Amino acid sequence: MDRLVTIGEASKVLGVSITTLRRWEKEGRLQPDEITPGGHRRYDLVKLRPELFRLQRSDRTTVAYARVSSHDQKEDLERQKQVLEMYCASQGWTFEVVSDLGSGMNYHKKGLKRLLHAILQDEVGRLVITHKDRLLRFGAELVFAICEAKEVEVVILNQGEDTTFEEDLAKDVLEIITVFSARLYGSRLRKNQKLIEGMKRVVEDAEKP
Repeated sequence: MDRLVTIGEASKVLGVSITTLRRWEKEGRLQPDEITPGGHRRYDLVKLRPELFRLQRSDRTTVAYARVSSHDQKEDLERQKQVLEMYCASQGWTFEVVSDLGSGMNYHKKGLKRLLHAILQDEVGRLVITHKDRLLRFGAELVFAICEAKEVEVVILNQGEDTTFEEDLAKDVLEIITVFSARLYGSRLRKNQKLIEGMKRVVEDAEKP
């Protein structure tokens, strides 16, 4: 399917007249994507009718996403991946597993960025995770909203509390403290240093069994 169409073809796709398209251009509502050397306007069908280029859900892949916060949780990461693999296989889905080792506060993880890019490119029809917090500590709802807009089914295997919730949250809190401490230490105020050290000890004590 040719992506660039003439103004006449664009008017038919949108169900409006050529005059309306010219008026929209003057009003800044819809601009042509290309103007030929001869002055002919060309419009991108992907922008006019994106659903024509979107793969059907049956043609899109299922992605299972797993994450832990630190290297000492790698065994838990492997367990997550095994659970996801067994579930997806039992459903008869064609799938791939994407995993990350990093804080739930970090939006720049390689696997997460790859997942979001695939969703935005309409390559994903289903997202499977063990718990909501495995995706992000804060902001998972935003990703779910993107999935809804892109017609991506979200499957959360366990709606209850994650068994690693407290340990994971403590590591995320420590990361926040580390970021702020870097800024506060710059002020060289002894009071700030004592405050940061005290907060770290509280969080580290909470991690201990």
